[in-house]
Amino acid sequence: MAKRVVIGLSGGVDSSVAIIKLLEEGYDVEAVFMRNWDSATNNDLLGNPTLNDDVCPQEVDYQDAIKVAEKLGVKLHRIDFIEEYWNRVFSYFIDEYKKARTPNPDIMCNKEIKFKAFLDYAKTLNADYIAMGHYARVIHDGDKHYLLRGLDANKDQSYFLCQLSQEQLSKALFPIGEMQKTDVRRLAEEYDLVTAKKKDSTGVCFIGERNFKEFLKNYLPAKKGNMVDTNGNIVGTHDGVMYYTIGQRKGLGIGGEGDAWFVIGKDITTNTLYVGQGVSQELLYANRAILTDVNFINGPLDENKIYTAKFRYRGTDIEVKVKYLENDLVEVTSLTPVKAVTPGQSCVFYDGEYCLGGGIIDKVYFNDELRKY
Repeated sequence: MAKRVVIGLSGGVDSSVAIIKLLEEGYDVEAVFMRNWDSATNNDLLGNPTLNDDVCPQEVDYQDAIKVAEKLGVKLHRIDFIEEYWNRVFSYFIDEYKKARTPNPDIMCNKEIKFKAFLDYAKTLNADYIAMGHYARVIHDGDKHYLLRGLDANKDQSYFLCQLSQEQLSKALFPIGEMQKTDVRRLAEEYDLVTAKKKDSTGVCFIGERNFKEFLKNYLPAKKGNMVDTNGNIVGTHDGVMYYTIGQRKGLGIGGEGDAWFVIGKDITTNTLYVGQGVSQELLYANRAILTDVNFINGPLDENKIYTAKFRYRGTDIEVKVKYLENDLVEVTSLTPVKAVTPGQSCVFYDGEYCLGGGIIDKVYFNDELRKY
């Protein structure tokens, strides 16, 4: 009897082609469209239904998901995880910004929604596995499960899966993990899917294509303060330190002659945004960080071994060593300085093609100097 796989069908090309691959491999496939965000419902949860917050184009995606499911002959379910998303992902997202940190909600969404709430729902459909259209790979070796990078290096999404547990991975399949994006689109065209030429979604659904700063203002009221340069001079004003991220250049409003300005630090207690230009860029570099909420997929790392790590999704692989501290904290030291290591983001570890897990960046140092991040 064929194994049953319940796949998350988003209405995009990647999850559409993932269904094709599963069917080709002989699985019994059912699909589920997840609805994780609704402006009116979430604003009610906040107690303010009048926020200037546009609706995500989820209905368009749902209609595309229906067409794909019908074309491929699979049953499609629809499930709301709005409250779960609010409680487990969005509240975390806002709390981090209140601390002037820069969170990665996609990592939390995978941990709490796609591979937890979704997995629980899939079990009610008697699923043996769940599948997603992520560019990543998994190896099931008895009772050990390994997460690997997707073969398309430009699309690899293993970074966003760093918080998954062995239990979650044991039930996961990534059907397009060995494909290139161009081949995914080509296969979608061969099957004449409505999603074949559909534009890839960018960012988090609840923000979409909207102005990020304007979106945050709905939930984090503006609080103006001073922009201060490396000499202690006030060079401008900001709308709230939580709206800016380390290394940011655009939107500072302090242009003029000389080199471009960029954010080099934040102080939430004084509501000060530190900025620099030219040689001040050296203040953006760090070589040590303290991590919290660390998850190692296949057990603790070796303190004597050199691994590589990404300090942000599009970052390059940096050689690092780890050290275990008290209270479940982990210190990561990079062998070369890294630019714009940002609290709230995740540091994700690799050993070649294997993703080993990761943790949330809490404090950032250059040698023994604590950065004002």
